[in-house]
This record gives sequence, structure tokens and C-alpha cells, in this order.
Amino acid sequence: MPRGQKSKLRARKKRCQARVESQGLGDTQATTGEVNKSPSSVSGDAPSSSPAAGASQKPQGSQATSSSAARGSRRRSNAGAKSRVDGGKHSSQASTSSESARNDLLTRKVGILMQFMLERYAMKAPIIRAEMLKIINKRYKEDFPEIFGKASEHLELVFGLELKEIKPGGHSYNLVSSLDITSDGDVSNGWGPPKNGLLMPLLSVIFLSGNQASEEDIWEFMNILGVYEGRKHVVFGEPRKLITQDLVQEKYLEYRQVSGSDPPRYEFLWGPRAHAETSKMRVLEFLAKVHDTVPSAFPFHYEEALRDEEERAQVRATAKAASATKASARSRATSSRSTPP
Repeated sequence: MPRGQKSKLRARKKRCQARVESQGLGDTQATTGEVNKSPSSVSGDAPSSSPAAGASQKPQGSQATSSSAARGSRRRSNAGAKSRVDGGKHSSQASTSSESARNDLLTRKVGILMQFMLERYAMKAPIIRAEMLKIINKRYKEDFPEIFGKASEHLELVFGLELKEIKPGGHSYNLVSSLDITSDGDVSNGWGPPKNGLLMPLLSVIFLSGNQASEEDIWEFMNILGVYEGRKHVVFGEPRKLITQDLVQEKYLEYRQVSGSDPPRYEFLWGPRAHAETSKMRVLEFLAKVHDTVPSAFPFHYEEALRDEEERAQVRATAKAASATKASARSRATSSRSTPP
């Protein structure tokens, strides 16, 4: 069975297991509730047959009056408590709604600012702080540091472009290419930073899709980034050529027809160069940075990344041992030839 299918089966099994465990917990809580009800029910239903019990009873009228008063008091108390709870709930909901609306607005402003920065990058023009404030509206001047910081971070993560101040304190910036560093510390050769920026997100989508992603899923993701098929992008140029030809020819991606598909459908996988220059753990670290969390926050994929790291370590150890064996054999051969008979 292909490795991707095995991963999907494991994921489905884990989801089923989680549902079963959740259901089991719910059943346990329900059972506990029934047990806790039992003593009071038995006590309430038990007949007062002993003389002592009968002597201690109050007159029926008095008991009814007191019970009625108690019920009225409880109702008033419960109504007051419910009012306080509802008031607190509505206040909390209003606060959450207000915070959510603010976050949505700031997210839109981040997107607008990113688009402006990319246009300036395409024009090879400096990015001026006053122009950025004008773009997002000066009413959001207090929020500008947060919007500016998120836009800068997303540009570096998604597009491989780093914002650099032209002159300290000058409030003008340029977007510069951040060269990719491979896992062994060397600068990756043969591909430009725009490809670098888009490649890591693409590898992430493929990894999260069970190590093979349909072409439809890839384009859906690209559209989220504002990259559309048939529309030239200010940074990436022609996106279809980039992902189905350039990155494929450079062996970062594999683009193939889905077996048995009619009409033909296509999918993307990691290419051999991607396997060599990065790893699943590194991609997961990228995803964690995007989501401001840690790799272990993606438990299923974190387990897969750990297994991948172990396999890589074993391959390196085997290669190192083989190299040492060859070196020792060469040394003995040289020594035997140099020793006189």
C-alpha cells in the first residue's frame, strides 16, 4: 500500500479512536450523574414508619406553607442567579464578538499592506512609512506597528522576501530576497528567492495532504495566497509554469497523473531535491511559526516527522559506517602494497 494511503488510514483510525474515547467519557459522566442521584431518591421515597419519625413531623399545613415559601425563595434566588449568569454570558459574547471583529479588520489591513509592498517590490521602488499609513488609513495609526509586523512576517514566510530599512530612522524600506539555507548549512543554488518563498508553503500542503496533494487542492491554496492560474503574479510571474515546470525541472516537486484517472487528473509530491534539502520536521517548524505555535501542536504529523527524522538518522549512520569501512579497506590495501615481501 502506498505510504500516503497508510498515513490517511492511520489518521482516520486516530479520529475514530478520539470519537470513541470522547463518547466513552460522556457515557462515564452520565453514569456518574445517575449514581449521584440515587441516595436522595431512595431517601425521599422511604416511608416514615418509625415512631420517632412520626413524632418529629410538623403539621401538614405548616409544612405546606413552609415548603411553598421555600420554593418561592428558591425561584427568586434562581431567577437572580440566572439573570447574573445571562448578563455575564452576554457581556462575554459581546467582548468576544468585538475582539473577533477587530482581528478580522486587522487581518484585512495586513493583506492590503502586503499587496502594496509587493507592488512596490515589483516596481523596484522604496516602501515609505507615510504611504503605508495612507494605504491602511491613518485612523489605524495606533494599530500600525501590529499590522506592519504581521505583514513583514508573512512576506518573509510566504514569499521569501525580507523587509530591510534603507537608512536607520528613515522610515523607508526595501524588500530583499532572503536566500534559502539548506539543512547542511549551505546556500541553496539554482533557484531564485520568489520560488524559495512559495516552495515551503507548497511542501507543507503536500505533507499535510498525506504526502500527495491533488492539483485542485494546490490551486485552492494558491488562490488563498492571491496567486491565480492564468494571471501573472508580481513576484512569481506565471504561476502554472512555476509549479508544473520550473520547480519540477529543478526536482523540488513531482507533478504526475493520478493512476487510472479518466479524464486525467494530476497531483503533486515532494521531488528528490526537496527530500534532500529539507525534511518533514523542518516543514512542520515552518507551519508552527506561521500559526504561532510549536510543531507538537500537530500531533499526527509531528509523529510522522519524528519517524522521518529517525529514518534519516539511520541512513546517515549507515552511510557513515559504509564510508568508514571503505576507508579502512583502502588503508589496508595501501599498507599491504607498501610492505616489502
